[in-house]
Amino acid sequence: MKIYHSSSALGEFMRSRRQRLRPEDSGIEPLPGRRRTPGLRREEVAYLANMSVTYYTWLEQGKELHPSNEILLNISRALQLNESEHKYLFALAEPDPVESPAPRENQRTDRNILQRWVDQMRYPSFITDEGTDVLAWNRAAQVIIADFGALPEGERYMLNTTFLDGGYRERLVNWEEFARYSAAWVRTHIEQVRLNPLHHQRFEHLRSESELFRHYWDMYEVQQKQVMRAIYRVLDHQILEFNIHSAGMIDNDPGLHWCIFVPVDEQAELLLDEVLARGN
Repeated sequence: MKIYHSSSALGEFMRSRRQRLRPEDSGIEPLPGRRRTPGLRREEVAYLANMSVTYYTWLEQGKELHPSNEILLNISRALQLNESEHKYLFALAEPDPVESPAPRENQRTDRNILQRWVDQMRYPSFITDEGTDVLAWNRAAQVIIADFGALPEGERYMLNTTFLDGGYRERLVNWEEFARYSAAWVRTHIEQVRLNPLHHQRFEHLRSESELFRHYWDMYEVQQKQVMRAIYRVLDHQILEFNIHSAGMIDNDPGLHWCIFVPVDEQAELLLDEVLARGN
């Protein structure tokens, strides 16, 4: 599979970040005249980034340009990008498609091996691929997170569970925070799977079926992997909190991601043991 970088995606991202800023946020005097759209004008960003308005406009319009690292750094500063957004900007500006190191399906680690690994974990744990398909999960994940085994294989992916499973939304107390993070993560990595017909189909399905996915998607947030909190309702509506840790590059396969839900404290550990003992 190839990682596809498009100038149009770069331009869309720059425009979305420009529209969230105001002149007073950037320490400049607003240009005269009525503003027909929110945010900074292109002229103002070009001034802050020390480049011509024409060149900046070409970038936003998706011209086939290859901006230098210095130009990208200036744009990042002008648009006040955070660390995740900064990395995303540079990733989108790659001038050429590059081969992904992810292996073909017949080169991927055998699922039986993946299953044996997650079965060693006491905490809820599962492994997904680049499309968020859940390839292996342990009993704790089945009890706490979702009964993945009961799902048809074509629906056994985390984005489907997060946005289209009403039961999951009821169990996850901080669902909105988690869903917003998930949409931002998809936005960050969509270019990596855009050429895969299956992933494209799933993305369009989410957009058509989930109003909240469309809402979070249109916020144009991006997010790199970080520790995330997940709070579930369990036995008699008790609250069980986890920190979600993830590991990539499993068995030299960058397409695999291992998620481990670690209880936040000793009390959460005890409640997890109780839930697993009762099996519900």
